[in-house]
Amino acid sequence: MTLEDALKGTEAPLEVRESQILLTVPFYSFEGIQKEGQLVVHRELAKDLEEIFSELFLMRFPIEKMIPIVAYDWDDLRSMEDNNTSSFNYRVIMQTDRLSNHSWGRAIDINPRTNPYFARDGKVYPEGAQYDTEALGAVTADGPVVPLFKKRGWDWGGDWTSVKDYQHFEKL
Repeated sequence: MTLEDALKGTEAPLEVRESQILLTVPFYSFEGIQKEGQLVVHRELAKDLEEIFSELFLMRFPIEKMIPIVAYDWDDLRSMEDNNTSSFNYRVIMQTDRLSNHSWGRAIDINPRTNPYFARDGKVYPEGAQYDTEALGAVTADGPVVPLFKKRGWDWGGDWTSVKDYQHFEKL
């Protein structure tokens, strides 16, 4: 997919769209098959993400899929349900009226069904997901993923106290 394809139909303002780039990165699927995925990200974070995913690839860390969220008609819940790793999505933070850092391409969710979001209201997203630190593709404090992001200045949603968002990393 091209960047134009990956941004088609977004409600993001022009200056936000112009700050995004399309990365193509290698990864290993849950079946251990080498694949290429695509992420729409803020251009300032492209180098970080290229390095992180290169290291994850060398470690053979499994990622189920990595498709720009336009393929889900900009529906974050559908993307999470499908365990899709994604970044840019011009949207509000769930259960708020504030824009998410995904709106600027400054956040990424990795294997969201494996690494769910536990909201303030007690609900889990995607619905029915469970956080099993031993599961294939799990992101954990002592696993390989978190340190790769943290050493580059990213914050992890698993460290948050008011909610837990194990899939989520962001860098402002």
